[in-house]
Amino acid sequence: MSELSTPRSVQRIDSLTGLRWWAAFGVFAYHMNNLAPLPIAALLQWGNYGVTFFFVLSGFVLSWSARPETTSPQTFWWRRFARIYPAHFVALLLAILVFYSFNPDPAQWWVKPFDLPILLLSVVLIQGWWRDPLILFSGNPAAWTLTCEAFFYALHPGLNRGLRRLGKRWALVVAALVVLVAFAYRAALIVWPGVVPDLPWPILRLTEFVIGMAMAQAFLRGWRPRIPPLATYISAALLLGWLTISTQFTEDFIVAQSTIAFANELIIVLCAAMIATVAARDLRDGKSMLRHRIVLWLGDLSYSFYLVHATIIYALLAIVGPQGGGWSNAPWYVLCLVLAIGLASLLHYFVERPAERALRSWWDTRRARAGLT
Repeated sequence: MSELSTPRSVQRIDSLTGLRWWAAFGVFAYHMNNLAPLPIAALLQWGNYGVTFFFVLSGFVLSWSARPETTSPQTFWWRRFARIYPAHFVALLLAILVFYSFNPDPAQWWVKPFDLPILLLSVVLIQGWWRDPLILFSGNPAAWTLTCEAFFYALHPGLNRGLRRLGKRWALVVAALVVLVAFAYRAALIVWPGVVPDLPWPILRLTEFVIGMAMAQAFLRGWRPRIPPLATYISAALLLGWLTISTQFTEDFIVAQSTIAFANELIIVLCAAMIATVAARDLRDGKSMLRHRIVLWLGDLSYSFYLVHATIIYALLAIVGPQGGGWSNAPWYVLCLVLAIGLASLLHYFVERPAERALRSWWDTRRARAGLT
């Protein structure tokens, strides 16, 4: 196995925190289409692919920062639980007030009948294993992604052990092969609909996480792509623009329809490229607006923001109803953004951070007394 570069392997890559905020904002903009669509609603509909970015980034960051020599799998799992669960649980309680009713109004399509057994699935983060929307989006609708993350965390120590045996070149080969698998599976779904199984989201999205993990191993062994991040930003704008235009074409235009069909896989590649170029720039000590203190602060809030933004949007939707399209809806974006950031700040500073510190401290003390890591 190639030797790791110890000074660089522990270096923080702060610009990725800044990027995380923009991914969360994309998901926010996607959901805002239901309350107050703007004339660019067709473009903002692709904001839900911010989740794809989160999955690739999660694999990259966890593998970049992993220290399996000093951290046992049990400690890794507990730290991930401490990181995501307390904020999830509190956000779930808030979401139930907005998304559930004992007598839902049919006009409020986002409100579901109260069902305790289904809600309990979201408490233990297994709702994402079902494709039925009543289950998949149960509890806090945004939290289906946490089912995927929990699955990824469960597999990470074992997967990382295998990937750490690879050199830089083979780590990149693995990343490329996983991309090909993702494209091949999508093609199989198109060619043989109803024959190829439509896998649960945690399994299907595992490719995104593994691509991030493999890239991190290449980085730990010194890989630094020389492509400027600006090139990936421009590529993202061009791809999203083309996807938006493609939705207006007829089914006879095979190039446009093929792009839409493989949109998720194309965006996986784009997210991986963006993470790689931004990380390489940081590790070369290049300048980055993503490290501006306000952007970093928003990036730190991004997990809590992601958990509460839909609750804010749909609470307002219940009060004021859907708004007509137009630029006059811009103030609704400002209002919802301010409210979501405000609620996310409370969740972050009074639940997410202190709960994580307390849970990690309890675990570390317990393991130290037992002479374990």
